[in-house]
Amino acid sequence: MQKQPSVLVIYTGGTIGMIQNKETLALEPFDFDHLYKHIPVLEGLNCRIESHSFDPLIDSSDMKPAFWLRLAKVIEDNYNRYDGFVVLHGTDTMAYSASMLSFMFENLDKPIIFTGSQLPLGMLRTDGRENFIASLEIASAIENGKSIVPEVAIYFENKLFRANRTIKFNAENFDAFLSGNYPVLAEVGIHIKYNRNVIAKHGVGGIKVHYGLDPNVAILKLFPGISKCVVESVLRIDGLKGIILETYGSGNAPTDRWFIETLREAIEKGILILNVTQCKEGAVDIGKYQTSVALGQIGVIGGEDITTESALAKMMHLLGSGRENNEIKILLSKSLRGEQGSWIEKA
Repeated sequence: MQKQPSVLVIYTGGTIGMIQNKETLALEPFDFDHLYKHIPVLEGLNCRIESHSFDPLIDSSDMKPAFWLRLAKVIEDNYNRYDGFVVLHGTDTMAYSASMLSFMFENLDKPIIFTGSQLPLGMLRTDGRENFIASLEIASAIENGKSIVPEVAIYFENKLFRANRTIKFNAENFDAFLSGNYPVLAEVGIHIKYNRNVIAKHGVGGIKVHYGLDPNVAILKLFPGISKCVVESVLRIDGLKGIILETYGSGNAPTDRWFIETLREAIEKGILILNVTQCKEGAVDIGKYQTSVALGQIGVIGGEDITTESALAKMMHLLGSGRENNEIKILLSKSLRGEQGSWIEKA
């Protein structure tokens, strides 16, 4: 007989963990020690649920690499005690945090499901209740002794997304997240329908947790009329090691001589520049149009269809790994955790 699966709920902060005090009507943190009292329907879920709350809680707008290290440590310390993990997180930086965890955990064979809500759990029309319950179901889903979704994912509004393929695109609707270049891992209706051919394979050889993160990176978003002083001010940041260059369309950028030469000088000084598109769907294809040819010639790295959030996390991860720049350049153009490239080829 299969043992009852277990899930650790980790509350970092954010809207989902707030509930209204019946006496004062003020919103206050949810008491996860009395989870079944607040959400009695969970008694019917065949799953042992335990919780861990950070103290102090953190608003997702205050998210920093140091907190990612703390979160990863909690999961690593409890990895062998639970079958899955649900991370309750504010929505504003959820895609960044979930992407980072996907790179920090190598050979993952259990689910780490991030979820949150647009309305607090204690409000009448909250989306948090369904998001939370469905995330618990997915995190505890086991088939033939193995987790069905052995990867870091984001669950929101009836859809499960690969974490490092996801962006927040709506600040008001319940349907707040989008995975423009990768199919959903699962859809939740009357039944949970898993898209098994796009879910990651189980890691083998035991997990490896990578704690080396280097935050000396920046994002430079191009816009019509961007000036030389703006570009130079970013590329000359003291200690800078990497740039996420948000370009137009399929990787296009201004062809002004000053622009190309400024980038060239930065690359020659050892700064890595990763080209990602500003579009929500589609990919960088350096050389497809004349306006991107020069970028490839000077050594700008093509990021394919990676999101900005995932690109930032990946670069911090690789820069913190102790590798030489030449190796990092190669790895930035390859898929490490399913974060870029054609999903058809990986199915």
